[in-house]
Amino acid sequence: MEDVHRDIEKYNKFLEGKTAPEVLEFFSKEFGNRLVFASSLGAEDQILTEMIASIGSKVRIFTLDTGRLFPETYDLLDSTVKRYRVKIDVYFPDAARVEEMVSNKGINLFYESVENRKLCCHIRKIEPLTRALKDSDAWISGLRREQSVTRQDGKLVEWDTNNKKIKINPLIEWTNDDVWDYIRAKNIPYNKLHDKGFPSIGCLPCTRPVAPGEDIRSGRWWWEEPAMKECGLHKR
Repeated sequence: MEDVHRDIEKYNKFLEGKTAPEVLEFFSKEFGNRLVFASSLGAEDQILTEMIASIGSKVRIFTLDTGRLFPETYDLLDSTVKRYRVKIDVYFPDAARVEEMVSNKGINLFYESVENRKLCCHIRKIEPLTRALKDSDAWISGLRREQSVTRQDGKLVEWDTNNKKIKINPLIEWTNDDVWDYIRAKNIPYNKLHDKGFPSIGCLPCTRPVAPGEDIRSGRWWWEEPAMKECGLHKR
């Protein structure tokens, strides 16, 4: 474990000041087919998909279908595959686990308590993520420090304690303006809900639009305290 943390320190020092495509190219060579990219189809992840396709990386891309996504998200998945001619593997939650949860706690259990919401996220997101990462040594995410109070201590390369993997955040220092300037410059397809006041998009029952000036993740699990607003995929 000490060796892994030393490697992470070396990566962060060596890659300081490098661009996101340079970071992706470096780790594509470093880990080969043991590197994967977890895309939520959010704005940041659409940028990373474009970059991966542009540099010709063979990194495997996957996404999680919780069964409660917006129709616009499915449309974006389809258009992204066609636009960049990439394969995006889709991981679903275990049907028996979902059925048991809904039978015991109801279809909209997440509104009742933080405990219920975390259970739903665990079954619909965390368990499929664990399966998706099974044969990898490192994974890429679209985390940015500016996204929320729970992500302000994020680093370019860090250790994912939950999954025992190296985690790479090529856009960690990007601002919201950086994201949208790049999307417009490259004409990258994005979720149309972003134009309707949804800066951060998750499951339909747990996401709502936000008012101008509000925190960009304030529309996610809006009934909870800001410090609690993580599904567990990016445990801080």
